[in-house]
Amino acid sequence: MEAKIGKFFDSFSNFFTGADQIPWCDRDVVVGCEREVDEAEKISHDELRSECIMRLSWALVHSRQPQDVQRGIAMLEASLSGAKSPLQRREQLYLLAVGYYRSGDYSRSRELVGQCLMIAPDWRQAQTLKKTIEDRITKDGIIGIGIATTAVALLAGGLAAAFARKK
Repeated sequence: MEAKIGKFFDSFSNFFTGADQIPWCDRDVVVGCEREVDEAEKISHDELRSECIMRLSWALVHSRQPQDVQRGIAMLEASLSGAKSPLQRREQLYLLAVGYYRSGDYSRSRELVGQCLMIAPDWRQAQTLKKTIEDRITKDGIIGIGIATTAVALLAGGLAAAFARKK
């Protein structure tokens, strides 16, 4: 029982703080991945270069910097058509979904994670991301309804006060 109460309060606090399960990436990790890509391009080994680009894409879409996230999205969009296997496509779709989630485009993120789950329906990471996206959409909807309700109440209160003054 105590665990259920703790879980309820955690979910309640997560609702207001906007916490999610998606990890963040520090700038130094992004810089390290950029160096790896540069080194791989000098060697000109395609498979190694592809792996380094995927690591860089991961780091970019998990970055706290919006410009990094946008760069990661652009890299993944460009490489998506060149996916050689369903596994590689699944990974790219997932990272794109994370990038769009981080940039606030929840509908596009949900669409991409849906495509990812079509490839691998039992993939827990994608299922967790899908739930995170849906929770965020619900939260934003509730906040929007609350703002609209408050605005209507203030308007009604203002009109009532105006009519009361006239009498």
